[in-house]
Amino acid sequence: MASVTVDNVRKSYVNFEVLHGIDIEIQDGEFVILVGPSGCGKSTLLRMIAGLEDISSGTVAIGSKVVNNVAPKERDIAMVFQSYALYPHLTVEANMGFSLRLAKAPKSEISRRVKEAAQILGLETLLDRYPRNLSGGQRQRVAMGRAIVRQPQVFLFDEPLSNLDAKLRVQMRSEIKQLHQRLKTTIVYVTHDQIEAMTMADRIVVMRDGYVEQIGSPLELYDRPSNLFVAGFIGSPGMNFIPGTVLDALQPAFRSESGLVLPLPTGIPVTPGQALIVGIRPEHIGVRQGDIEAIVELIEPTGAETQITFRLGGTPVIASVRERFDKHPGEKVLLQMDLSAVHVFDAKTGARLEA
Repeated sequence: MASVTVDNVRKSYVNFEVLHGIDIEIQDGEFVILVGPSGCGKSTLLRMIAGLEDISSGTVAIGSKVVNNVAPKERDIAMVFQSYALYPHLTVEANMGFSLRLAKAPKSEISRRVKEAAQILGLETLLDRYPRNLSGGQRQRVAMGRAIVRQPQVFLFDEPLSNLDAKLRVQMRSEIKQLHQRLKTTIVYVTHDQIEAMTMADRIVVMRDGYVEQIGSPLELYDRPSNLFVAGFIGSPGMNFIPGTVLDALQPAFRSESGLVLPLPTGIPVTPGQALIVGIRPEHIGVRQGDIEAIVELIEPTGAETQITFRLGGTPVIASVRERFDKHPGEKVLLQMDLSAVHVFDAKTGARLEA
């Protein structure tokens, strides 16, 4: 096992820079997920760690060794891709042991490692099958097994669950997390799915447009997002944003564009007339016995909870409630907001404001 250090890494194609000085310190045995929208640079960064992309400037170190000029096969890493990339003419056992045969490992060693990996992944009864006889989840397990048998210092996962259906993705999320807990190997994992990131990672790196927006544990990012982008990206449904201005800085209050007045947490550095955006999570909006008038627009029952979209003046807001909701679209309701849970952002910079 080994740490991974990304120090001021930049990547340019001709005159276009796609990564702008990335700094990430990944501890030995840590499960870190790079997350962000398509085109943010997360897969490019992963490929640079793997050695599949050149580094324009900065350094990548695995353990204490800078690997900028080290060939991928000599970095002691194993990579699992979105496509399973299995050899169709080889059995599961042969696919899993292929890299060891290339390295001319003894047959007894290959057999032992393949059987150990198959046991970890529940593939013992499938070793004689070919990829065409496997389900998508089984093929992904084989791809993971092929990485495990190499016993690398670092595992790199590039959106490995994107090709699976929703139910299988949930199952494979649990299996990958359990695999990490068992092997305790450093994992760097790329996904655009923030639910994957929240449920699996020790720490999450949120990226946008080639920059790191915030690094922290899943709950750190959820409870204390550093800016509007992170606040809107992390969480499903996303955080509600209500634009408005500061009324009074001595007794801070906020007036939304629709006329809603809310008190602001004391100690926040604001000035009268300053443009703000107040954020509140859907679970912090109640739908009974409140004093904020809104109109029901959409009701989406999911079973355990119901997601309801309201029109608050000119602003749509979503509430997630566990109780049954008996209103209909077009009806008026009185909402209640947990004001202790609001987040305040500067409208110009997007930065979080706090005391």
